[in-house]
Amino acid sequence: MKTPSRLSVNVNAVAVLRNRRDVPWPSVTHLAALALNAGAKGITVHPRPDERHIRRTDVEDISKMLREELHGKELCLEGYPDERFMELVEQTRPTQVLFVPDDPSQQTSDHGWDFSENMDLLKEAISTAKSWGVRTSLFVDPEPSQPALAAEAGAERIEIYTGPYGACHSDKEAEKIELEKVVATAEAARAAGLLVNAGHDLTVENLPALIERVPYISEVSIGHGFTADALEHGFTQSVRRFRHALGEPTEL
Repeated sequence: MKTPSRLSVNVNAVAVLRNRRDVPWPSVTHLAALALNAGAKGITVHPRPDERHIRRTDVEDISKMLREELHGKELCLEGYPDERFMELVEQTRPTQVLFVPDDPSQQTSDHGWDFSENMDLLKEAISTAKSWGVRTSLFVDPEPSQPALAAEAGAERIEIYTGPYGACHSDKEAEKIELEKVVATAEAARAAGLLVNAGHDLTVENLPALIERVPYISEVSIGHGFTADALEHGFTQSVRRFRHALGEPTEL
């Protein structure tokens, strides 16, 4: 990969498809490797307690692959910082951990942290992850007051929840309003000394406007939109398409 990418591919949706049958295909690890070899910077996985998509064994397999075969690529482990999740972080030592406020029954991450309720929890989890040499990020709503609280908790990055922006795909005026919220939150993060990630419902169609306004984004984590694109174009070509949408030099 000649130019470093900002694309982290979330392979949860691949695991959902695999889990419909008691067979080992599609292989989460193999498709993760395809994405990485095509130029993605890393892989994101969000294992939930009921293993309804990503399984603990998937995390272990991807982690092993990165250690032994794909040096320089990243693993982002996403989850709620309960005891079981923290044990997995300690075991696998991912490049980055993204703490999200998900209830185990949630279908997907759909809101940022309530810092007034969870500051002590987050401070402890972040301090522990840092002691293991793991980069820390917190999932926040697109609200400019949130990054300063994430910094207070000790995070190194935030991931801005871009779901409201992505949901406006058929309403361009609403899309502009939601984009401004993301931009304002990103600016507040920079002012707080944090790096900025973004994720949720990002596509090749809505990424260019985001990157134009927030060119300093360090990472985008894309799962559902990427997998939908890959069903039509294939994993390798979809990596190229999303990198192109990010303004990264790549051959389509």
